[in-house]
Amino acid sequence: MKYQRGFTLIELMIVVAIIAILAGILIPNFTHARAQAQTAACEANLREIATAFELYYADLQVYPAGTGASIGANALYSATSKVNYLNTVPEDPASALTTDKYSWTTVGGSTPSYVITCPGVHDPSTLTKIKGAATTDTKLTYASGAGLATAP
Repeated sequence: MKYQRGFTLIELMIVVAIIAILAGILIPNFTHARAQAQTAACEANLREIATAFELYYADLQVYPAGTGASIGANALYSATSKVNYLNTVPEDPASALTTDKYSWTTVGGSTPSYVITCPGVHDPSTLTKIKGAATTDTKLTYASGAGLATAP
């Protein structure tokens, strides 16, 4: 009887087990890296929008009025100076819906200010580097004069 060359069942099972162990180690790391990337992109978007608000204020000496207003295509357009301070509206990478937009609220008075809110839900472990973040926080905000903050 001739011996046939090939892999035995045990050899194949060992290879499959090694691949399963490696996948079990790597997949959670990739998931966390993706969540960190979403948070970093959201932080950059909030800073970009805040820069547009500050440019608007520098030209007109007032922030655009809004209470929970959605940041759309012409949200930061000045008819007076005919300038669009935010040419492209960033989308939140952490939001499940593409219809969710960043929103803002402005407060007038002797010290005008604004707060920009992110609509998405972030992994709390990716928000720990932000000062004052609690382990249950899942939202990002940007307040004039204070910078990035988190919220539950």
